[in-house]
Amino acid sequence: MDVRAYAATSPTSDVAPLTVARRAPRPSDVVIDILYCGVCHSDLHTARNDWGNSMYPVVPGHEIVGRVVGVGAGVTRFKEGDSVGVGCMVDSCQHCAPCEHGYEQYCENQATYTYNGLDRHDGTPTHGGYSERIVVSDRFVLKMPQGLDLAGAAPLLCAGITTWSPLRHWKVGPGSKVAVVGLGGLGHMALKLANALGADVTLFTRSAGKEDDARRLGAHRVVLSTDDGAMAAVAGRFDLIIDTVPYVHDLNPYIPTLATGGTLVLVGYLGELEPALNTVPMVMNRKSVGGSLIGGIAETQEMLDFCGKHGITADIETIAIEEINGAYERMLKSDVKYRFVIDMASLKAGA
Repeated sequence: MDVRAYAATSPTSDVAPLTVARRAPRPSDVVIDILYCGVCHSDLHTARNDWGNSMYPVVPGHEIVGRVVGVGAGVTRFKEGDSVGVGCMVDSCQHCAPCEHGYEQYCENQATYTYNGLDRHDGTPTHGGYSERIVVSDRFVLKMPQGLDLAGAAPLLCAGITTWSPLRHWKVGPGSKVAVVGLGGLGHMALKLANALGADVTLFTRSAGKEDDARRLGAHRVVLSTDDGAMAAVAGRFDLIIDTVPYVHDLNPYIPTLATGGTLVLVGYLGELEPALNTVPMVMNRKSVGGSLIGGIAETQEMLDFCGKHGITADIETIAIEEINGAYERMLKSDVKYRFVIDMASLKAGA
């Protein structure tokens, strides 16, 4: 079926209207009418080929919330009218060790991403949520908890799970001391989720003046990372630091603030580190630097259910689809608190 969408057709083109094809539903497929789609830094990177792997035309969007309008003959978990979500993946091999353990994002045969991927079965390109409809295998469709604001819940499908997964992997709970580096789409979700898990939460920031907002979002204290005295005052404190900064930056100032056996986990930046890491404080106190990528499907459903129970959604600014290019420019300037979400009714209205 042909659907209306917004797509990038080259690294230098605006994201603009384009008609794309969706497959006919397979027996295991769910057909979803898209209501809202969050805007992620990955959308911008892919639209502009910042990572060098974009396949044009590309329809971005992997923070998708919608309503089921049809299901394949083999689908029993969903029915027409259900509120559902789709995150960063729409398939995986299902048989490698990570997949069998519920970590489809680490599929040894490469997970199929919601956009800029190729379908495992017919080789057609995958297109994301900047569109009116999507067709997805039921294994990769999430149930949205009743009562959650659907627009505010859209960013949970990427920003939420990206920060939830390390919190769960490193067993954060009451008594844990957690710090978050950076207050953006990922950072604000990390504060909310860590606080709701019962942790003592600190925000590291380079910008003064964020304390009131950080405390509203769940931080118990704010540390200016450019203040040597403030950094020294939290030396040896944190069990886990979630670093959400999306560009290359110096990690060395944060390592001394880890407790013995603590871990700094990168969730926002892909690439080489500059300057190099000083391993002395790591070796001498068994400190680690790690990384984490989104989360598996079961883990994502767990996160959504937790957010439903605790009333957690992202802080969002809703936009119309025709505002997306301006939103990208604002996002580059961190001029959003804290996530753009596209109201896809605007796509239908503009037809």
